[in-house]
Order: sequence, then C-alpha cells, then structure tokens
Amino acid sequence: MKIMLSAALVGAAFASAASVSAQTVTVGGQAMYSTKDIVDNAVNSADHTTLVAAVKAADLVTTLKSKGPFTVFAPVNDAFENLPEGTVTTLLKPENKGALAKVLTYHVVPGKLDAAVLEKLITKGKGCTILRTASGGTLTASMNGGRNIVITDETGGTARISTYNVYQSNGVIQVVDKVLLPKM
Repeated sequence: MKIMLSAALVGAAFASAASVSAQTVTVGGQAMYSTKDIVDNAVNSADHTTLVAAVKAADLVTTLKSKGPFTVFAPVNDAFENLPEGTVTTLLKPENKGALAKVLTYHVVPGKLDAAVLEKLITKGKGCTILRTASGGTLTASMNGGRNIVITDETGGTARISTYNVYQSNGVIQVVDKVLLPKM
C-alpha cells in the first residue's frame, strides 16, 4: 500500500511539474511562449510597442533573435512615456541610431538570469550584485523586500521588475517599469 501511495504521489508531482512548465505568462494581454525567441514574443505584447519600435530602429532584431541566451530587462510603454519629453522621438531619429542601440543593449545581460538566479547572486553579493550589460555598462540588482528585485542603472535610476521569468527560447525577459539609462 505504501509503495502504491508513493508511486501515486511521485506521479502527481511529475504531472504537476509538467503543467507548471507548460504554463505561459501573459504580457501585454498576450501569451508569451517559451518556444519563441525574445523578438517573436515581444512583438505580440501591447505593453512593449515602443520597445519593439526602438529595437527595429536600432537594427537589433537579428541580435535578439540569435541563440543567446540573453536576459532582457524590458521596459513597458509607460516607462518610455515617463522619460523627459522628446527623448524617445530624438533617440528614434536615424542620426541617433548609435545612442539608441547603446540604451537598448544596456537592458540586455548575457546569460539566462531568472528570478531564482538573480536572488542567489544578490544573496552571494551580500545584498546586491553587479550585472555586466551587452553595451559594456553595469546594472546593480538588489532586493527590496522578500520577492521584489530592483535594478539600479549607472545614473542612479531604479526600475522594479513587474513581471518575472518570461522564458524565451533564447533567454528570459524580466519586465521592468522604468527605462534604465547608461552613463552617456
């Protein structure tokens, strides 16, 4: 009887794990699929239309569709709207493509850093960890409470992760509520 009960519990645990891994996260009103890459998911999010337009303008689509893995701290549309007036329009001009690419790649960290990995790095760093971005800059990740990771940029601006662990075929997206800015 104990063996049958144990087998049933193990089977239930595997079934539960399978259903959790099969779950998708909804971002911007759309399901994000772990079988799709960062770009193919982001283009479907109503919350990331500005980010997608910027990625296209900076010619970063091919990069973000590549194998990776990447962690993208993806600002929502409201984050771009909260920048000083004219900032987005200026960055989207063809003559500012280099600056735009720097700002966008500042949101990309090589590797797949889900919340559990970030929390371990923060604990190991005794309260914070420094992340090297694809643009060559740094971001600082720290905890603000039990399960609230905050990302601080080089200018002292902070962003809160609002949606964690949006797994992609080539990495993970952490949705953030602010645009992170490198030192220019």
